[in-house]
Order: sequence, then C-alpha cells, then structure tokens
Amino acid sequence: MINPNLKFLREQVHEKKIIALQGGTRSGKTYSALQFLIEICIEYKGLTISIVRATLPALKATAMRDFFEIIQTEGYYDEKYHNKTDSTYTLNGNLVEFVSLDQPQKVRGRKRHILFANEVNELDYESWKQLLFRTSGKVIADYNPSDPEHWFYDEVLTRDDCALIVTTYKDNPHLPQSLIEEIERYKTKDADYWKVFGEGERGASRQGQIFTHFQKAEMPVGRYFYGLDFGKSNDPTALIKCHYNGKLYLDEIIYQTNLTASEIGHLMKQNGIGQDMVYADSSEPLMIRELVAQGFNVVGAKKGPGSVSGGIDRIKSMDVFVTDRSTNIWKESQWYQWSIGKDGKPTNEPKDLHNHCMDSIRYSLDHLVNNAPRSPVRTMGRRIDW
Repeated sequence: MINPNLKFLREQVHEKKIIALQGGTRSGKTYSALQFLIEICIEYKGLTISIVRATLPALKATAMRDFFEIIQTEGYYDEKYHNKTDSTYTLNGNLVEFVSLDQPQKVRGRKRHILFANEVNELDYESWKQLLFRTSGKVIADYNPSDPEHWFYDEVLTRDDCALIVTTYKDNPHLPQSLIEEIERYKTKDADYWKVFGEGERGASRQGQIFTHFQKAEMPVGRYFYGLDFGKSNDPTALIKCHYNGKLYLDEIIYQTNLTASEIGHLMKQNGIGQDMVYADSSEPLMIRELVAQGFNVVGAKKGPGSVSGGIDRIKSMDVFVTDRSTNIWKESQWYQWSIGKDGKPTNEPKDLHNHCMDSIRYSLDHLVNNAPRSPVRTMGRRIDW
C-alpha cells in the first residue's frame, strides 16, 4: 500500500507550485516527502534541494535521520558523497542540503530548485517568504495543524497554486498495533488533542489552556539552573535550561524517550552542563543518584500536596520568555490544560497530559520558593550551599 501522501505528491508535482501535507501524528507525511525527493533525485540531475526545519536539533532528529535511513535501505548511500560538516549529501548529481532557521546565513543566502519545509508551522512568516523568494521550482510543506490560527492557513493554503491533502495515522500502513493503540488512547483522554493529532484536523481554541503568556526571546548570558523530568515508558525525558533575573527564561535542551541515566548524563555533558544545579523529579531517586555519581549537581525537587498547583501559580505570576528553538515547550504550553468538570468548566486540577516540559519548569523553580535557600547538598565530596 502506497501512503496517500506519496501518491498525492506524484500527482500534484506537475499541477501546483506548493504541495501542503497536513495530517495527524505518524501519518507518514515527512517520510513520504523524503521518499518523493529521493525519487526526483534518481530521475533528474543538477538540482539543489533544501530540507528546512526551525531548529538544527529537531532537523537532525527527524527529517535528516529519516533521509539517511531511506537511502541506506535503498542502497543509494555512499559515505564519500556525505558532507557531515555542511549537512549535505550529493545524490546522483543532485545536492540535498539540510538547513535550519538557526542558521540564518543559509536561509537568506542560498538559492534552490526544490524546497521541503518540514513542520512548516514552526517557521515564522518572514523566513518562509525568504525561502520562497530563493526557490525557483516546487515547494513541499508538511505540518500538524495544532495552531487555531496561523499565517500558513491564511497566506499559503488560500493560494490558487497550492494543493492540500489531509492524512492520519490510518493512512500509514507501517505502524505497529501498539503505536496505533497509543494514539487512539486520546479519543477519550483529550478530545482537542485527538482532533488534531488523531484526525488531522485544524485545532480550535483550547478550553482551559493553562499558560497563555509565554513570549519568545533569546536566552541571556548569566547564571543557569535546570529542571529535569524523567521519562517513563513512551513519555520523554525533558531537561530545560533556565535563567531568572526577575523574569524567567527557558531553553529546551533534551526532549527524548527511552533514555537511561547514562544516556541523560552523556547528553548533559554534550550540552556543557557542569556544576550548575539541576532540580529533578524526586520520585526517581535512583536516577538522581546515578547522575550525581556521574558528577552532576542533581537534587530532587520538593513535591507534595499543592506542589503542582502552586508551581503553576508561580509560573503564571512571572514574565516567561522561551527560545524560538524550544519547540516542545511551545507545543506543551498550547496543550497543557485544566481538567474540565461535569459542569463543562475548567477545574483547578491540570490534566496529567502534555506536561513533561511543564513539570521540568516547575521543578527548576523549587529553590526560588519564598526565596528560601536550599539545604546544603553534598555532590561528589564537594559541599555546595544553595
């Protein structure tokens, strides 16, 4: 069975300039787009193809990884054509380049024949225009329609040279049953989330959305501390870098499933986390001890009755700024909601969903409660007072 996204791309490439792939989670949008681009490379020569996403870490973890998996499986990969420094691959005489918006010189400086904007809803409109100005041929854009309002709906989908297809996980023939069941859990757990990520429909304003005041800004230079929520089963481990100077600044460092303490420590070292304090989920003392043994200053955040609602109130009382690349902080902030009572109104209890980054942020603020200093902790034989 051919994924409908791939069939649609083959049909529309001769008809429209822009081909939009809208869909729910795991509908095969990105994978199909990459398969199509590889087909183009096998058929033609001399093309420059740009695969673009908002941030380089997200690009490496998704489209770039899938691209190389496909060409290795199909027998097209040859290491001598892979420039890892420039994140490019030459396939049958065509240059395939991977570009992120946090590389502005590449976004504004290069011309291309074909553009693939992966998760286009993460891009700002000005960057989209700059990319379009430098693309002489076709444009493919994929996205989850999670935003109730977005420039892409108004400025792109309304164009007469844009074709749109909507797909869901049911259109992906390669999903294991366990993942299908995981997705379908949201039918009853979260109707709004199911509408977007299960059925691929455009999101509506979320009733009971908890945080609506986050703003975008760069992380300032200064003293940093971190919040860490350990993943369980299919849930991701989330590590958030924080800075507080009367205002709270946040930057997403880790958001990944199936990580051991050793793997978390390795990623922390890669991101330059040395002796800064890390406030973690205290319900995982073994994980904390293993990270301490690796040389990190990790302590369990205080938990107990009222700690969740108190932490939420604390965050709501602050001016909060989030880096543009922190895609999962932004996503969770949109979907983190109060539970809805029998009267149809939000309660004072949050849903236990879409809260991994949110919990990490709460943990990170543990030492700021009432400006009380933390008890001294001993880490690898060194005494540190907080």
